[in-house]
Amino acid sequence: MKSLYEKFTASTGVCTDSRAITEGCLYFALKGEYFNGNLFAEEALAKGAAYAIIDEPAVKASEQMLVVDDVLSTLQQLANYHRRTLGTLVIGITGSNGKTTTKELIASVLGQGMQVVSTRGNLNNHIGVPLTLLSIKPETDIAVVEMGANHPGEIAFLCNIAEPDYGYITSIGKAHLEGFGSFEGVVKTKGELFDYLKAHHKTIFLNAKDTLQAGLVASYEHVYTFGDTPMANVHIQCLATQPVTALLTDSSQSLTAEPATHAIDFLPEDIEGFTEPHTTIAAHLRGDYNFTNVAAAIAIGRYFKLSPAAIKRGIEQYVPNNNRNQFLKCGSNTVVLDAYNANPSSMTAAIGNVVAMEGFAKKALILGDMFELGSYAAAEHQRIVDLISEHSWAGVYLIGEQFSATDTSYPKYKTFEAFAASFPKDAFADTLILIKGSRGMALERIITEGLLSE
Repeated sequence: MKSLYEKFTASTGVCTDSRAITEGCLYFALKGEYFNGNLFAEEALAKGAAYAIIDEPAVKASEQMLVVDDVLSTLQQLANYHRRTLGTLVIGITGSNGKTTTKELIASVLGQGMQVVSTRGNLNNHIGVPLTLLSIKPETDIAVVEMGANHPGEIAFLCNIAEPDYGYITSIGKAHLEGFGSFEGVVKTKGELFDYLKAHHKTIFLNAKDTLQAGLVASYEHVYTFGDTPMANVHIQCLATQPVTALLTDSSQSLTAEPATHAIDFLPEDIEGFTEPHTTIAAHLRGDYNFTNVAAAIAIGRYFKLSPAAIKRGIEQYVPNNNRNQFLKCGSNTVVLDAYNANPSSMTAAIGNVVAMEGFAKKALILGDMFELGSYAAAEHQRIVDLISEHSWAGVYLIGEQFSATDTSYPKYKTFEAFAASFPKDAFADTLILIKGSRGMALERIITEGLLSE
């Protein structure tokens, strides 16, 4: 590993896709169900890769091809070796909902005073986590690493690669039930992050009002809490959720990270954040669930001694994108595009958020199937339909095989194509519309294919 690490530090980075080779990189020839990176090693070298790491000796055609027992395992070991060599602080983030948004918020806040590396997009699996770690530079102060899982043991495995110094679980809900087997399986797997942190005497960040998670850390000393309870380490109050507006009320002179610009001739009130006993922070996010995401980022910023003013900048600079809780205008309609992912917990929260939003006389839903629920799928989709029926809507459209099998009078379509063929572009006007479904449903096509009138 030492020899490979020397080649890595002399390289321009790591590539796993022969179509995206950068000059001087290390190409790792990963395998998948439908591809074999070994077959593209020669192409990667021809495009400028310094070395190609392969695990099929028969493919070796030059000394620039380094044969290992298993390319994926080698990538993971190299990432861990790099993480240990630099000793950069690592925050591990997992949870059923809100991982990526929370990770982005934390990175934006910490970036106001630190050099930060964070997971790109949601590359949070056994390949994405090593790639994130390998992007850490010697000047990096902290890495915010998102960890995803759909089977027991995966978070524990990722923790052994990333070796986090801190950890936060956004929420524990009904996600990937097919892989976890039950809600109890979800709790156990997400809790593997806390198990690692406790075993290594590391710090846990905790929403003080999350009783389920509180039970997972009972009697553990290294817990840093946030919320609007008197006993929380950081007191953060929710002023509004449309959009999320938080009140940070523990501003501290001793914790301000804003430096004085002069050695003499300044007053305390000249230091940004020094004299503010309360800081109001308005995010570009909506909904109760997003308040928790914002509050976590605020608390972690305070833990690392960023001033309230710096934290405010970090939160208010973050604008959601990539089909996550995006607010769009389509003609006279306002669209909440939340089509990146969906599970029973996040679907329930999103619907509740639309119900709570004021200022809209008409509201509508376009929902797609929730995947990876296994034997729970039928019951969970019916539960969502029953929840919808408790409210009045200007329109409800259900897309996918699971929603099509529910007992309801709402319009149902087994495929997106069937929906697109019959949905009238002028179905809504002056309406708030939630578009939400699992990634595989790709419901952002409703926008990109112009199915809503401009």
